Amino acid sequence: MRRTATRVALWGAVALLWSACATAPAAEREGDPGAPTALEQLEARAHAPVEDPDPAVGGPFTLQGATVMTATGERYAPGYVVVVDGRVEAVGAGTAPTPKGPVLDVSGQFVTPGLIDAHSHLGVLAEPHVKATDEVNEAVAPNTAGVWAEHGFWPQDPGLERAARGGVTTLLVLPGSANLIGGRGVTIHLRPARGARAMRFPGAPDGVKMACGENPKRVYGQKGGPQTRMGNVAGHRAAFAAAQRWLADNRGKKPEEVARDVKMETLAAALEGRALVQVHCYRADDMLAFLAAADEFGVTVAAFHHALEAYKIRDILAARHIGVATWADWWGFKMELYDGIPENLAFVAEAGGDAIVHSDSGEGIQRLNQEAAKGLASGRAAGAQLSDDDALRWITVNPARALGISDQVGTLEVGKRADLVVWDRDPFSVYARARWVYVDGVRIIDRDAARVPWSDFELGQEVER
Repeated sequence: MRRTATRVALWGAVALLWSACATAPAAEREGDPGAPTALEQLEARAHAPVEDPDPAVGGPFTLQGATVMTATGERYAPGYVVVVDGRVEAVGAGTAPTPKGPVLDVSGQFVTPGLIDAHSHLGVLAEPHVKATDEVNEAVAPNTAGVWAEHGFWPQDPGLERAARGGVTTLLVLPGSANLIGGRGVTIHLRPARGARAMRFPGAPDGVKMACGENPKRVYGQKGGPQTRMGNVAGHRAAFAAAQRWLADNRGKKPEEVARDVKMETLAAALEGRALVQVHCYRADDMLAFLAAADEFGVTVAAFHHALEAYKIRDILAARHIGVATWADWWGFKMELYDGIPENLAFVAEAGGDAIVHSDSGEGIQRLNQEAAKGLASGRAAGAQLSDDDALRWITVNPARALGISDQVGTLEVGKRADLVVWDRDPFSVYARARWVYVDGVRIIDRDAARVPWSDFELGQEVER
């Protein structure tokens, strides 16, 4: 199963769940074929909880009368959504045959899945944006695989609530792109907590941020390299080769016998599919060069990020089920961006690829719906035959796939988490506003009610409703 990584679930301090696509050698499991390997046990310890996450789930309640956009291809106008114990219990057209809890009349409004940003730096490039709150790049060496965005994430970042007010319920927080290998990213579920670990999306695999192109050469060209694209690829290959050797040296060992190396543990997780590889890459030739190196070492790429030239190799990316996380129309602020076109998202989607609208911005994350609408309009103007549901998938289920959580969120389907948004009008309107936003059926944003801000930095400020 491509694009599905081992999911780390924290049972107490050390228990671990993993998906069928990530299996260890038989020699390591012959005593108990279902037992976690030593490396999986060490990963579980590294993810052990410190603060218990908020256990509350919402419901029962029924949303009735809205246009329900499910991101599955089905659209119900009017329709209903029934939520029980934080999950979608029923969704369909007309009137709910068996409503649960209070029936909330949302006639004339729109309901969508919660939006998902596959590329954010909120919490690590926090507001107020000063040197003291900049945790995004550990720019000390080309390979800093051992760092985790989670360890620099600040839950008091006011940008998190602003993202939620734009309909975002989940975001992948990544290290920056100064390094060839920048470290681990963390998938955040927007339920406020005191620490980052309690805000992790339950069971979501880590991401591993990598980069190609101009950034690593610019940062390290005068610091011992890499200073060319050749050096970039050599650096990735050397890192993968070292991780393979480290894995081989530690096969079959007990956890206490493993030679701990936090850089190698991250790279091993990427090689074994327990962490998802997310690659900052703009040019088509850079993407192909990275894929050649990845193929050499059996590394699977979950998504290319920014990817302004993805349209040039959209057939290859679609065939490999590699996500394309990009903007609607940012381009030209450095040389490798000059071939960006506003039809990129649409052309990738038409080819059968997983087009994704990301933000890479504390401002842009507040209007992912409008960015998707721009990409849709550009595609239609170029003749692409795309529906509103196609564009909705760019900000819901497609990013969920790239994050390894599409079995939990991204569409309005029975059994999935009740992460959803009630919009006051068509979400692709420039005037649309998220009225209510739910995570696990808990209403985290309510524009109809007075509120206490999530962050102390917003106290005493006038808040727009």
